[in-house]
Amino acid sequence: MVRAILIVMDSVGIGAMPDAAQYGDEGSNTLANISKQAGGLKIPNLERMGLGNAREIPFVSPQSNPAANYGFMAERSKGKDTITGHWEMTGIILDQAFPTFPSGFPNDFIRRFEERIGRLTLGNEVASGTEIMQRLGAEHVRTGQPIVYTSADSVFQIAAHEEVIPLSELMEICRIAREMLQGELRVARVIARPFLGEAGNYQRTTNRHDFAVDPPARTLLDRITEAGQKVLAVGKINDIFNGKGVSEHVSSRGNDDGISKTIEYLRRDDPGLIFTNLVDFDMVYGHRNNVRGYAEALEAFDARIPEITSILRQDDILFITADHGCDPTTASTDHSREYVPLLVYGPKLKQGVNLGQRACFADLGATIAEYLGVQRLENGTSFYTELKGENQHD
Repeated sequence: MVRAILIVMDSVGIGAMPDAAQYGDEGSNTLANISKQAGGLKIPNLERMGLGNAREIPFVSPQSNPAANYGFMAERSKGKDTITGHWEMTGIILDQAFPTFPSGFPNDFIRRFEERIGRLTLGNEVASGTEIMQRLGAEHVRTGQPIVYTSADSVFQIAAHEEVIPLSELMEICRIAREMLQGELRVARVIARPFLGEAGNYQRTTNRHDFAVDPPARTLLDRITEAGQKVLAVGKINDIFNGKGVSEHVSSRGNDDGISKTIEYLRRDDPGLIFTNLVDFDMVYGHRNNVRGYAEALEAFDARIPEITSILRQDDILFITADHGCDPTTASTDHSREYVPLLVYGPKLKQGVNLGQRACFADLGATIAEYLGVQRLENGTSFYTELKGENQHD
């Protein structure tokens, strides 16, 4: 029985890509800028694995004998959003980015949407979700009109107080939006953003749900399940892939819970892939430009890495990476076009191999495909043979 464990530190970028200026992200470097501004990061486990060897990070030292193999990956697809990054990891390269709406959605679409859901709406603007919730929350509670907004990402977000619009109705409203947003309006995700509380103190709940588009082709996940192995998804992975190729999934209430759910899956005997997204880095800290909170979240994740590595079986391989950046030290509150780190550890693998700069995220998926013995991906170059130890299976 062989397993791959893929943990995505959502938004933990490691330096601006050459085309970052085209996205307004020149100079972004999520990890390095956080470490610099925080005066260092207490991440001894990631440091020992070779994170500081992958690229230069202030106060994170390169190791002479890293415990893991290290490198970083470039994104070949157009865009810098969650779906694009995760899809590329599993073999899909997007030639065209998902559409964004910096001036809000067309008025004629909003009118048709309101007719379908039987409610008028508020907002229809680019906004921070926490800010618009506080600003328009009281009016929403008074009128029952859901708050519609977007961001620099390809999203159509709908916020509603759970005591004003029940969760079941909010989810149906989102399903209607997903059905209507087609063609030039085909955003990557429709996101339900429920909240509770009173004016001046509204708080998001953990009942968020993403309604994504289907992947345009078969992914690594499909190949694994078609081969009779399992794909066990933690966090928003199931939403990102719209359930395609997922054998079983569990939601998570933040990073810590996501790690615990990953460990629960690790204690089982299912061959295949455990695929985890740790969303707090992005959602709670990156988008809110909370440098200290982001640093503490990195340190909290690092502290739990020994729990994960201590229960790995001899043939397990752990991959740690990210899907894009979200540098909280910049003026922007949006994702940033960055390289992402790549750490690969397995009890039987070689250690300290410099994997260098990978041409695309799909190299990771191609490696997992080769290791699990499933059909190869259409994109990506496997680096498994570079890591294989003498006793590793073929």
